[in-house]
This record gives sequence, C-alpha cells and structure tokens, in this order.
Amino acid sequence: MERSHHVKVVIVGGVAGGMSAATRLRRLDEKAEIVVLERGAHVSYANCGLPYHIGGVIPDRADLFLRTPGDLAARFALDVRVRHEVLSVDRAARTVRVRDLGDGREYTEPWDRLVLSPGATPVVPPVPGAERGLTLRDVRDSDRVLRRVEDGARSAVVVGGGFIGVEVAENLRHRGLAVSLVEMSDQVLAPLDPEMARRPAAELTAGGVDLRLGARVAKILPDTVELGTGETLRGDLVVFAAGVRPETALARTAGLEIGPCGGIAVDETQRTTDPDVFAVGDAAEKRDAFSGEPALVPLANLANRHGRLVADAIAGRPVRPRPSAGTAVVKVFGLTAAATGWNEKRLRTAGRPYRAVHLHSTSHAGYYPGARPLALKLLVDPDGERILGAQAVGTEGVDKRVDVLATAIAGGLTAPELADLELAYAPPFGSAKDPVNMLGYIAGNLADGTSPTVQWHEVDDRLAAGALLLDVRTRAEHAAGTIPGARNIPLDELRSGLGRLPRDREILVFCEGGLRGHAALRVLAQEGFRTVNLDGGRLTWQAGRPAR
Repeated sequence: MERSHHVKVVIVGGVAGGMSAATRLRRLDEKAEIVVLERGAHVSYANCGLPYHIGGVIPDRADLFLRTPGDLAARFALDVRVRHEVLSVDRAARTVRVRDLGDGREYTEPWDRLVLSPGATPVVPPVPGAERGLTLRDVRDSDRVLRRVEDGARSAVVVGGGFIGVEVAENLRHRGLAVSLVEMSDQVLAPLDPEMARRPAAELTAGGVDLRLGARVAKILPDTVELGTGETLRGDLVVFAAGVRPETALARTAGLEIGPCGGIAVDETQRTTDPDVFAVGDAAEKRDAFSGEPALVPLANLANRHGRLVADAIAGRPVRPRPSAGTAVVKVFGLTAAATGWNEKRLRTAGRPYRAVHLHSTSHAGYYPGARPLALKLLVDPDGERILGAQAVGTEGVDKRVDVLATAIAGGLTAPELADLELAYAPPFGSAKDPVNMLGYIAGNLADGTSPTVQWHEVDDRLAAGALLLDVRTRAEHAAGTIPGARNIPLDELRSGLGRLPRDREILVFCEGGLRGHAALRVLAQEGFRTVNLDGGRLTWQAGRPAR
C-alpha cells in the first residue's frame, strides 16, 4: 500500500475540488506537507451562490466565503497561498514554477504529488465588442457585475440560456433591470427535453425576461446588443453565460493527455497519464454513467467528491469511483427544474433505443391545500428496463423526486421497481402513490404490454396512418380545448358508446394527463379494439407542439 507520510502535495487551485482534496488529505495524514496555490484572491467560496449575491438574495458578500487561508492554517495546518499563479509544471524535476501576483516574484515549488484543480473558463463568443461583456466565474466577476448595476445600468443582455444564464437573468430582474436572455438553440435549459423546457421558458417570460430563442449575438455595441437578424436589444450590461471550457493549459504544457472532450484525461482514481499527478473539478473529464465514455460535467458536487477521492488515493486508501449521471437542479423564479441522466434528444442522437414516460401529478396529496402541478419524464431502456434519465418541473417537490430517481439510477433499480419504493408519505408532503411510484406503474404497464403509448411528436403520423383520435375527457373539457380532429366520448360514457367506434382503425385515446386515457385503453383493449394511449395526455402534447 502506498505510504503518504511526509509526502509533499501541491494543489493547484482551491474552491470545491482543490480544497476538498486538501482538507480530506489532512484528516487522513497529519504528517503530509500540503500546499495550496490559488491564482485568485479567495480560496474557498460559494461560487454557485454568485448569481444570488448579484440579485440581493444573498445580500452580504462575506456570506459567500467559506474559509480563509488563516482559518485553513489554524484548523487543517494547510499552507494556502492566494494570488499565487502556477506558470508551469516540470514533471521530470517534480516542481512547479509559481508567480506571486502581489510582488511579481517567481519561485520554484517542489512536490511529490501534484493535484490540478484549475477549473473551467467561461466561453466568450468571438463577436465584435465582446470585451464589453462580463462573465461570472468568481467573486471578482460578481463584484464587476454589481459595480455596473450600481453605476446606473438599467438594462442587461444575458447570453446563454443554460442553468447559469437563467439564474443570472432572474437575479438581474430582482435588481430591477430590464433583461433580455439570448439563446442560440430553440429552448432554454439544454438538459431538459423541449416539452419539459416550455414551462420554465414561460416562467422566465412571466418574470419579465425578454426571451430570445433561436437567436445569435452578432455584435456588442456601446449600450446595445445586435442580433444576427439585425435587431438590437438594450444592454447597458452584457453577461456571457454560454458555457465553460476546461482550463487545460498547465496540463497541456506539462505533456499530460487531454481527453476526447477537451478536459484532462484521468482514470478512475483521477490520476492523469502521470501517476503522481491528479486532476479534479471542471478541468478533468468524468466517466458517463450510461455510456462509460469520457464526459464533461461541470458540477460542484462532483468536484467535491473527486477531491475527496484523490486524497484517499494519495493516502493509499481504497477508493470508490462512480461514474456521473449529471444530476442538476435550477430555480426559475417560482419554478424548479431538475434532470438526471440522459435526455431524449441525446438518446435519439446516439441511436439508442428507449421508452419515454410522462406524468402530470401534484406535489402532494391533491386534497391537502397547496398541492401544485408537477410534471415528470422518465426515459427507460426497453431491454432490461434500466432507467436512463429523468426530468421534473414544478413549483415544489421537484428536487426530492429527481434525487430519488438519481439514487435509483445509482442503485441499479429498474423502472418498474420504482413502483415498489416505500417513500415517506403524509398529505402535506406526498401522495400514497407518490409520483415516483406512478412512474414505476406506467413503466411496468409499458414493459408488459398492458398499456401501449405513443408520444406527443408521433400523433400526426398516427393520424396520417388512419388512427381515430378519441378524447375521453368530459364534454366541458373538450369544449374548452382539445387536439384538432378528436372525437369526444367521456370515459364514464365509454362502455355505452362502444358501438360508435370503428373496429378497423387504431384508436388513439387521450385525456388531460394520461391517467384516464389508460383507463379508457383498458376498456377498449378488452373489448377487442386496437388502442394506444397518448403518453402524458394533452398537457404534454400541448407543451411539445410549440417546441416542435
């Protein structure tokens, strides 16, 4: 077993990955010499809280700082040097070249083990005037954004509709700015599928954000932003939130292998191609939980986990590597959206077979006051019923359902086995049949052929092939709005109305959310009709149509 006593470990970069490695290693080895070299002015801060500091939700800037170099020295005996930039790595000599940004002095620091945690760099579109735009990587960046607001900025353009872009847009609205959000694709929040992303998009618009989907920034002018169409948007302040790329310059110049996704290549113990050099955080590639292939997953919880894993490896302890499912959650004004695993777009692109399940439920028992709509989507491998991904959108109960589904993925549960989970229930918190259980019931019915379904984007093809569209909602619901061309026979009248239905055509039944459609299908199927149910009902079809 590798011994770490008296070993000298140099960690390049702090925050989640670097500081997790440093503090865990100290708890394992009191004798190790641990040096942390951080280019910025702060080594331990809550960078995920930066958008909320900008919005005033976290008013006190000091609350973002978790530890100071003095704290870390006192509690963990760490040699933490902020504003010290590592310029190069000499693997043969086992040294790094360091510049003290305070006085410009350069020096060489030796190491026995090296941990690289340089993070990722925000992507800045190569457009004229881009130098006027700001990014949001660290506390200094949030200071710059706030300074622009305090100096009188009244309008902002946020470039990028991912999780960070949405958070920044919301929080600038909280500050009272007129905000436009520009996203090149046709939806916000790329981990969601289009029909699931529609509600967050509507929430942004309702919150006063001027949402521009399928739009490209062409030029940044002194107080406006010009789009590819030639239209201009007011933008005293411009914030780039168009993604990040791994910061790999040190690794490249040191001759370490860069992986196929552009991050530092590592094995299951986070070792690079040099066994004495490790890499963690956003700069390092991860292993995808479903393909086993390298992936970029810039999430703080993974950086923390991998920092801890590296400390175990350096200390000679057995490690427990686990691939990443990419579980993430975001607040969108009054909504929450979350996802884990692969989405339908990615499965389709990869040519991987799957089944999709949509569920429209409530956050807790409907008879208890305050129950709110909750939409879930489950993606399942038809061979073996492995859970491939899940998404949820709602005002409450979203995070706990996705966390349960992420845990089910990690534990290897099949989709039908979700029905058997014993989840905490009381009317204020859930339902006797929790939405996660309901996903399991639906998946089981699909697996054994009890209730075949079609997806919202397959309806037109089924109708073109001659299917009859049957709305089994009440007459009032049908009159208020239906899918064009649908015949209406309410579920409670279906048995007496069987004579009105053709037996030589497929019958595509639907209700509002899918449950009554399933009941109608079972009646029709047992009477000899060829029947399918619209998965997720009219709600999912309606959400998907504008996206299409």
